[in-house]
Amino acid sequence: MESLKNSETNAAAEAAASSAASAASHVKDEAKKNMDFIMKNLLAGGVAGMFSKTAVAPLDRIKILLQAHSIHYKHLGVFSGLKHIVKKESFFALYKGNGAQMVRIFPYAATQFTAFEVYKKYLGKILGTNLPIKHADKFVAGAGAGVTAVTLTYPLDTIRARLAFQVTGEHRYNGILHTASSIFKTEGGFRALYRGFVPTLMGMVPYAGFSFYCFEMLKFVCMKYAPGLTCDRLERNTGGLVLAVPAKLLCGGFAGAVAQSFSYPLDVTRRRMQLAMMNPETAKFGMGMFRTLAIIYKENGIMKGLYRGMSINYLRAIPMVAVSFSTYELMKQTLNMDTGMKV
Repeated sequence: MESLKNSETNAAAEAAASSAASAASHVKDEAKKNMDFIMKNLLAGGVAGMFSKTAVAPLDRIKILLQAHSIHYKHLGVFSGLKHIVKKESFFALYKGNGAQMVRIFPYAATQFTAFEVYKKYLGKILGTNLPIKHADKFVAGAGAGVTAVTLTYPLDTIRARLAFQVTGEHRYNGILHTASSIFKTEGGFRALYRGFVPTLMGMVPYAGFSFYCFEMLKFVCMKYAPGLTCDRLERNTGGLVLAVPAKLLCGGFAGAVAQSFSYPLDVTRRRMQLAMMNPETAKFGMGMFRTLAIIYKENGIMKGLYRGMSINYLRAIPMVAVSFSTYELMKQTLNMDTGMKV
């Protein structure tokens, strides 16, 4: 009898040990799966950001020169400005500041896309599907992702703007590190690297929110109502569909146009604040967001001030966001990740 009890005790102990080992193995596998998910998203997002920004780097530079009223370019338009850059400086001057942009954009885009996936996953669990607006959780996840990414990488955006604003023959900065140390030493320390951060955050909420919301909503519409025209079959995906490349580009381009329309005045304000200390006569733009907005409006009005350079911004934002979302989804497919959705 005693041996039977011992046998039962041992069996129970072995079962408990086996159960604990199984639970530990499950937790370990889950952690590994989550880490794999995050690392693949970071890579896909970073590559997408680099491709999209390089594609529109010349338009990015002329946008900065026009937004901040460079004395050499403020009288020119988009295409005449691009020609003038090549003539006055060189063809490679179209990509001035793009090195700093690449240093910034990889961690920025990697963080933004990965944060969006994480926030979307947990918001979906918390909010469920009973929302007054379809896919509203995507707007909140996108806005949160944008705020997270810009907070971590903002100083690099300031540095890139300073380098892009320079004109050949009038250089003040000799690279990323020299720009960072000069701003830090002469303009007020670490705080100077975050000048213009408040309007950036305020602009990021509608920009990133509408970008992700519009792309996800259009993707849903394409997959649900026009799969034959806009999708290809991919059985491993949720719903067995993948958005075709032309549809990815169209959805991304429209998302970029909508997002920029809402956030552009704050983007102009951010640029004026970032570049304020490069000339004594523009220092007045570095005294705070609301004061900068008021000065821009008072001196130049709405269309020539708060929306200055908007035409180029559409030319730039539509292909940039289109390439960004398309590259991101293509990278995820290359890494055997699911890009489908429940329809």
